[in-house]
Amino acid sequence: MKTKCIIVDDEPLAIKVIKNHLQSLDDIEIVAECRNVIEADKILRKEKIDLIFLDIEMPKITGFDFLKSMEGQTKIIIITAYRNYALKGYEYDIVDYLLKPVSFDRFYKAVNKFLKQQEPSDVQIFDVKNKANSPFIYFNEDKTIHKVFLDKILYIESFREYIKVHTLDFSIKTKIPISKIENKLKEYDFLRIHKSYIVSVNCIQSFNSRSINISKQELPIGRTYKDAVMKVLKFDSDLL
Repeated sequence: MKTKCIIVDDEPLAIKVIKNHLQSLDDIEIVAECRNVIEADKILRKEKIDLIFLDIEMPKITGFDFLKSMEGQTKIIIITAYRNYALKGYEYDIVDYLLKPVSFDRFYKAVNKFLKQQEPSDVQIFDVKNKANSPFIYFNEDKTIHKVFLDKILYIESFREYIKVHTLDFSIKTKIPISKIENKLKEYDFLRIHKSYIVSVNCIQSFNSRSINISKQELPIGRTYKDAVMKVLKFDSDLL
């Protein structure tokens, strides 16, 4: 299946360069070319997009304003003429930050980085049936393997390509994108509530339409996750 992408840039020449680079990549399909983020938002409401090539300085709404409103699985590669935004860009969990004019080699490296992030998960949950112990998972931290039982996990927090696993007794930080572990945990009563958080449903102490409380920690519910969260919790969010 091809990766679906959109290009968001108000400069026709910049769009042309990105399109030319993408012509050499058979596994990526351009769904739309958008001259501003308003056009991009309309596309995202209608269709699932995997990757966005995003400019920063654009009229009306900047690329960063767009990033602030975004949640979900869509990945971002920023392509801009402004070097000074790089640090801020990585605060939004972007795949890469490219400076115009972008050579094909540098462009290909960024796209390849994205594709590697989409590779099938190598996360394995060990579920031993008819045993006293609950299912468990191994995490690697500082070249040490930790065995973590799923019923001890409170929530999982994302830091770009890393996650921090918070348990009843300790926390572990390991290099796994949160998207790789999400599907593995769904069948064990874990719920994605935000682009940066997965929680154990059984450990939820209280909640409202904006946040969930677990072990004295208030975790935000992302706007695009709200309906799904309330459905799992079997609660009418209009009552909150």
